[in-house]
Amino acid sequence: MTFTVTVRDHMMVAHSLLGEVFGPAQRLHGATFVVDASFGADELNTDGIVVDIGLASAALHEIVGAFAYRNLDDEPEFTGMNTTTEQLCRVIADRLAERASAGSLGDPGRLLSSVAVTLHESHIAWASYQRAL
Repeated sequence: MTFTVTVRDHMMVAHSLLGEVFGPAQRLHGATFVVDASFGADELNTDGIVVDIGLASAALHEIVGAFAYRNLDDEPEFTGMNTTTEQLCRVIADRLAERASAGSLGDPGRLLSSVAVTLHESHIAWASYQRAL
């Protein structure tokens, strides 16, 4: 069994998507995402926690804050990438994983076994990406 702690934030971005499959979303449009980051650990640390919730919340806020109120089409880091919800999940999860490896999530963060990010596009549609640590 895995223990899980989830923190939540949100971001508003603008972007366009390449490919006929996206229909009108090929044009520049806005998106508001509720962002959940779930941290998994196979065991709790000596304090009985998975991750420091304050540090995890701050890390997520910093990461999504870098995208907020920006046109992702203009951001060099996304050049050549279709900024689908799925792709954005992966980018955020990878950045959280980097922080966990660097110790930025506190000592309990070193025991993490996974991180999963879910972007909720609406109350009826969302996408997730999970990766091992």
